[in-house]
Amino acid sequence: MANPWAGEVALTIDGVPQVLKLTLGSLAELEAQMKAGTLIELIERFEGGQISTRDVLALIVAGLRGGGWRGTAADLVTCEIDGGPVAAARAAGELLARAFALPEPD
Repeated sequence: MANPWAGEVALTIDGVPQVLKLTLGSLAELEAQMKAGTLIELIERFEGGQISTRDVLALIVAGLRGGGWRGTAADLVTCEIDGGPVAAARAAGELLARAFALPEPD
């Protein structure tokens, strides 16, 4: 189970629940992958609706890697994400939000 207070997001891939988290290392990899000069550029790109499916995939991979997964984007090409692209995009947005803000209490 994902812990939002630790910046974690849950996503089920091929029927297996995964915990995603953006760590400093995974954020650095993400910046390089997305060719973003700063974290602010990365966030503005997402918030401004300028994000592509490649960007969503890069965020998911970064979150998985931050959660301990050692795969690559190529490993996810044939995977089934519960909820499809919408759930993946939502998880990507939550990853960014939780990496830089505390979650609101329930």
